Amino acid sequence: MHPVKVSVTQAKPNLNPTRLIGLALLFAAMTPVNLAPALAAPLLPAQQQVDIQQQGGLLHATIYKPEGAGPFPLVIAAHDCGGLQGRTAQVRSQYRDWAEQLIKAGYAVMLPDSYGSRDLGPQCRVKNSQVRAANERAGDLQASQQWAAGQPWVRASRVSLLGWGDGANALLSVVRLRQGVRHGVADFRSAIAFYPDCARPSSLGWSASVPTLLLTGDDDDVNPSNICRQMIDDTKGRSAFVKFIGYSGAHHGFDRAGITVQSVALQADADLPERGHVGTNVKARTDAQKRVIRWLAR
Repeated sequence: MHPVKVSVTQAKPNLNPTRLIGLALLFAAMTPVNLAPALAAPLLPAQQQVDIQQQGGLLHATIYKPEGAGPFPLVIAAHDCGGLQGRTAQVRSQYRDWAEQLIKAGYAVMLPDSYGSRDLGPQCRVKNSQVRAANERAGDLQASQQWAAGQPWVRASRVSLLGWGDGANALLSVVRLRQGVRHGVADFRSAIAFYPDCARPSSLGWSASVPTLLLTGDDDDVNPSNICRQMIDDTKGRSAFVKFIGYSGAHHGFDRAGITVQSVALQADADLPERGHVGTNVKARTDAQKRVIRWLAR
């Protein structure tokens, strides 16, 4: 698989005076009705905020639901080390984009805010973070599922997990530890992990209790894909079905839209990893969107 080559062609403007006058009159005649298609309503439904009581305090979560009363299959999605919200205090575009894709396919989406709930900012460059993937963040995902199981709009037998980076590591911890029904709540239907750091799970002899899809870039130099590939090879014979997809030419964050591949080592941005490269791979992003929907429909 090779990165897509994009060719852009721009037409040279026609500077004929008569044409310019005509264009000016045309724009002057435009009304708000003419502009209405460009000001269409947002594709995502209005978000809902919920607070979940758990040990250690309240867990804040953002929810997007399709139209109607449901019940809907639900995807609980775990943000990366940069956190759920950007500097504008809105859900980051990466997660809104995924929520839009999932809602089109009929899924509700729940995004627990592991950092904001604890009054913390991005944790990508924080040494010895107090919110660890295998502990606090895994607990957030389990608390989210237990809360969701009591909601009439949730189809409790079809609750799946989705995570990116540090959130994907939390996901790997949850599906490794869970077996069958716990606390009266059925196990997750499936799980999807984007570019986790597989070093620690691999050293613990990781395996999955539910079907798990792992997607990463073969050129990921933040969380190297070869460790994840080996981890999954080692699960054969002692795990639920696990599938590994490594995209040739793709880097960390390949599913984000409109990000030129760039080194993060010299950037003073707490939202980014300390090392490696981050950026979009259009072909990998498009393929991953299709694979995620097919995996959830299993």
